[in-house]
Amino acid sequence: MSILINKNTKVLVLGITGKSGRLQTEIMKKYGTDIVAGVTPGKGRKEVEGIPVYDFVKEAVNNHEINAAISFVPPPYAKDSCIEVIENGIKFLVLTTEQIPEHDVVEIIKYAENKGARILGPGSAGLILPGKCKLGVHPPNMFKGGHIGVVSKSGALSYEVGKTLTENGIGQSTVVAIGGGPYWGLTQLNILKLFQEDDETKMIVLLGEIGGTMEEETAKFIKEKVNKPVIALIVGKSAPKGKSLGHAGAIIEGDLGTAKSKINALREAGAYIANDPEDIVELVNR
Repeated sequence: MSILINKNTKVLVLGITGKSGRLQTEIMKKYGTDIVAGVTPGKGRKEVEGIPVYDFVKEAVNNHEINAAISFVPPPYAKDSCIEVIENGIKFLVLTTEQIPEHDVVEIIKYAENKGARILGPGSAGLILPGKCKLGVHPPNMFKGGHIGVVSKSGALSYEVGKTLTENGIGQSTVVAIGGGPYWGLTQLNILKLFQEDDETKMIVLLGEIGGTMEEETAKFIKEKVNKPVIALIVGKSAPKGKSLGHAGAIIEGDLGTAKSKINALREAGAYIANDPEDIVELVNR
């Protein structure tokens, strides 16, 4: 069992002929991800890494079984691309694109909800099932298979923690980066629910940051619904009020969204609190 994707997931790459799309397609395919088709308007009938390219998602769906998609489409065209994916019945989309206009993001997320589709992102580094499949930009050599589920807002922090766990012989079931916000498709809470239901995940690592109230909301779910051990690391403890740390959602306002409020809520919910990635290793091994 796994969450969101598995080794048999058949993937469509949007923007496959662009620089990022082409590079990441090569890496994902080499890792074992089953990429069956790509879409770039105007580039139909070409190939990338032996993968057929179509002008429209409908053409790809008509010619291939597709379970998931990943988008490397530039911000001005991201909304139309996402709508096209959802309209054609693909139920899971990783949206790596950053700086999409906020009103476009809201429309994408709402449309996906109405159609029963899941969006990971925007601005997501994606997810990786170590040794099985990856749908995103996680560096493969930083991860190994195991039983720790990791969810992070930050892609870079998920890399760092995955590398630290792997170097200490601790494998991961799935590592998920949800993106920096301020609007999200899948949230921390959504991913924790999936980890709670996943037989392969025995322990959960939650990587959060200052700003917003997502961690506090997730803490309520942990307290009420999660019976697996949860280790939480919140970064940005020294940031002053009103400070953004690079992610659009990382802004402190009043007493909410501070590292202290998040840590207190998570601790009260029963989570173990780590101060850095090395602390996570100690807590896993405790």
